Amino acid sequence: MMRLAARGHDRVVALVGGLLASVLALGGCQSAAPVSERIAAWPAPVVRHARDAAIEARVSEILAGMTLEQKIGQMTQAEIRSIQPDDVRRYYIGSILNGGGAWPNNNKHASPEEWAALASRFYEASMSTDMATPVPVIWGVDAVHGHNNVFGATLFPHNIGLGAAHNPDLIRRIGRSTARATRATGLSWVFAPTLAVVQDQRWGRTYESFSSNPALVRSYARAYVEGAQGNLTGPGDVLATAKHFLGDGGTFHGVDQGDTRVPLGELIATHAQGYYGALAADAQTVMISYSSWNESGVGDRGTRMHANRYLITEVLKGRLGFDGLVVSDWNAIEQVPGCTRTRCAEAINAGVDMVMVPDDWRQFIADTMEDVRSGAIPMSRIDDAVSRILRVKLRAGLFDVNPGEAARSLPSSAIEDRALAREAVRASLVLLKNDNGVLPLARGGRVLVVGRGADSYPMQSGGWSRTWQGTENVREDYGTGQTLLEAVRETLGADAVTYSETGAGVDVSQFSAVVAVLGEEPYAEGRGDVSYPASLAHTARYPQDLATLRAVSGRGVPVVTVLYSGRTVYANDLINLSDAFVAAWLPGTETGGIADVLFRTERGRVGFEFSGRLPFAWPNSPCDSTGGSPLFPVGFGLRYAHTPRAQGPLPEAAPAACGS
Repeated sequence: MMRLAARGHDRVVALVGGLLASVLALGGCQSAAPVSERIAAWPAPVVRHARDAAIEARVSEILAGMTLEQKIGQMTQAEIRSIQPDDVRRYYIGSILNGGGAWPNNNKHASPEEWAALASRFYEASMSTDMATPVPVIWGVDAVHGHNNVFGATLFPHNIGLGAAHNPDLIRRIGRSTARATRATGLSWVFAPTLAVVQDQRWGRTYESFSSNPALVRSYARAYVEGAQGNLTGPGDVLATAKHFLGDGGTFHGVDQGDTRVPLGELIATHAQGYYGALAADAQTVMISYSSWNESGVGDRGTRMHANRYLITEVLKGRLGFDGLVVSDWNAIEQVPGCTRTRCAEAINAGVDMVMVPDDWRQFIADTMEDVRSGAIPMSRIDDAVSRILRVKLRAGLFDVNPGEAARSLPSSAIEDRALAREAVRASLVLLKNDNGVLPLARGGRVLVVGRGADSYPMQSGGWSRTWQGTENVREDYGTGQTLLEAVRETLGADAVTYSETGAGVDVSQFSAVVAVLGEEPYAEGRGDVSYPASLAHTARYPQDLATLRAVSGRGVPVVTVLYSGRTVYANDLINLSDAFVAAWLPGTETGGIADVLFRTERGRVGFEFSGRLPFAWPNSPCDSTGGSPLFPVGFGLRYAHTPRAQGPLPEAAPAACGS
């Protein structure tokens, strides 16, 4: 697989930057520009990856021997809870997936060997069809912060925390580790990385974004794809997915699956940058966004991305030269006006190659075949879609090896990478306050740990952790790692640590320090939205956290607050009650990395310095969800070596609702 050298990547960045100025100058006038100008506004990649002539010849040969039913089957992606291996054989299914909360035999604690065994059965079924050339099925999974569906797998910090690390090499290694874990269970396609450049943190998927800074997202996109895909055919390589194309992080008021109201220039300058990084690393798949793009900003809704032929076919596949496969999101075609869950000629004609139809896949096949026969979908579009699917499968070597069987070459322990995750946690932490140099804490005294998050795997892991929303889990569902309470006890000794969830009734004076672990409850898309006009004040949603701090603050003992969150939140009241305040994001299973930084070594030295910097602005008002009036700007982060003088009290305000 060809790759751009670092110097080539620099030329891409320079070209993008040079052209963006002229693009932005066009602004909202783009809607009136000729089609040729609207295509030329997009910076073209400096290098287009050459195709393998042998692979292209084989694609043509296989395609020529396929029936319409077989072609549509290849374009179909079904969920494992609604399909059996024999269905894959009978209907020529091209792909399966497991949603969050779906496991082999519906067993949340299924072992890597059980995952691999099911993968083998699906693969063997796909290679036992009556096709002239059987085509292997491919299994995709939302492995978005490690192989997060699998019991015992290490969970890395969510993307927002990795963005705070500002370290592309770390992202590359995490992509590599996640790929190895995925292949150890017999799967070979991950729906990651998310390349949203979030502009409004009301969005419940903010934590899936690396940063509001498009340049950082671009560099991370390239690094993650390089790490995950390797050379595509190795035993620890997977197909990566750049998602969600395009503008998912720019929706008005941060509404999930909402409307992104920006001119073309801003779409390119902000929301498209991650895709330049991913395509430079030769990402093989792109997933389309539920959201729409409203270029003029007029009306309730712009064109749904799943029906946007201009962006999918003319820009992504044409101007940007993407020759991999485009996959839809979960039942997303039904949101296109005039479409249903099982029929959407508009989406396929727009350029969607593989359709994620988790449950109604049989009817989708029948309806799509009817659309082709009626002329609603040209056969040329079907052939293009299937050619892309075949090309990706051939590039990944899936015709040559059963992924379930290949998993045996990797130990089941490959799903764990605790040392790397702990390193990532340390790198992600952002120190926002450290009055009088309270941190790092010395060993030898007694520490009181308080707060709902201190002993909660769900709160430290967030959404997309064992289940879709990260809820309905207990500590036994993780199978690895430790909570921060456990990590503090390991660091200081169990006898030196007392835990009280609320801090109520505890004599704080008996302790040398208090560590308060507060945070958001787990959530994922939809459920995680803070709907306008609700306040973004943390206390407005979690008043118990304020009560906990009030129970322990002002007692003559330093209070160190660690906040778990999937976004930056208004927390002036919490900061005022804390002597030190740490944004820990959603660290995953290895919170020992937090203890590494909070405490001195046994010799009294600084063990690890704070190095994280804010990937999003930290708000100074309860209604600032876009970083317009930050308390701390993007890039802010204190260090032990350069601790400023003590902060004065911050103004506090927590309205029940926000104005227009």
